[in-house]
Amino acid sequence: MHVMILGAAGMVGRKLTERIASSPQVLGGEITRLTLVDAFQPPVPAALQSITNAQTADLADATIAPKLIATRPDLIFHLAAIVSGEAEADFDKGYSVNLDGTRALFEAIRREGLKEHYVPRFIFASSIAVFGTPFPDIIPDDFFTTPLTSYGTQKAIAELLLADYSRRGIFDGIGIRLPTICVRPGAPNKAASGFFSNILREPLIGQPAILPVSDQVRHWFASPRSAVGFFVHAATIDSQKIGPRRNLTMPGLSALVADEIEALRRVAGDKAVALIRREPDPVIERIVAGWATQFDARRASSLGFKAETNFEDIVQAHIEDELEGRIA
Repeated sequence: MHVMILGAAGMVGRKLTERIASSPQVLGGEITRLTLVDAFQPPVPAALQSITNAQTADLADATIAPKLIATRPDLIFHLAAIVSGEAEADFDKGYSVNLDGTRALFEAIRREGLKEHYVPRFIFASSIAVFGTPFPDIIPDDFFTTPLTSYGTQKAIAELLLADYSRRGIFDGIGIRLPTICVRPGAPNKAASGFFSNILREPLIGQPAILPVSDQVRHWFASPRSAVGFFVHAATIDSQKIGPRRNLTMPGLSALVADEIEALRRVAGDKAVALIRREPDPVIERIVAGWATQFDARRASSLGFKAETNFEDIVQAHIEDELEGRIA
């Protein structure tokens, strides 16, 4: 099986690659070839060196998608994207990568299939940003996709395309609407949601963090460990069970920022909580105000997708996976 991960240098892409390295059969069969692609050089685990081609490429370049798809990967994870805050700040860049680059991949698959039968499994990283206010208290995954950000709009358009290309048998697509992933390891990125991770990650290593919104902001969360699990499960699920509605809202945890802070207090004490500095940011507040807060993810759950049910588990997963079980 030839597996391709687009966005392989990103956080979820790296962790997915590491999961494959540690469990070679996790995707349901022997991997004979692995292609890792990103705008930055993707890291390659030692256990996968012999079968891996890691390359840098920009999906905004229209020549890239046909070259990648010409290698006819059997399983494609499309995780590459311009994140929410950056897509809002740079209109052209967001549409060029998140929409045009995705459409180019879809078309490359279609044209490759016209030459000779070719129908890969295509797993797309979407987002709960496809939904916009006004919301019901609990949002089903067939609720109107009326996003209020450019990033959410780009993802929603790609979801519609994925469903249509799948309906026509061009590929076997599954869209994974990710909750906000927390706690994200590494340095802060340009995602508008980055503070959700920052207020836990930095205090856990004894560093200050800025909270730009009220602690009464509610949101929908899952850990990086769960995110990898979503994509692994999507690779092996019987897609006939999904039906024509190919985009699934993943299970997660609905929690207040205050709940995050209390989980941090229970795990790391008052000293860690004291490192959080409140500095309201009207731009971030406005973006966050348009996000969904709680979902009915029973369809995904019934298909076997799983996530954490309390914030302490999310914090503990970060400590175990990123801090070797130790905190400052």
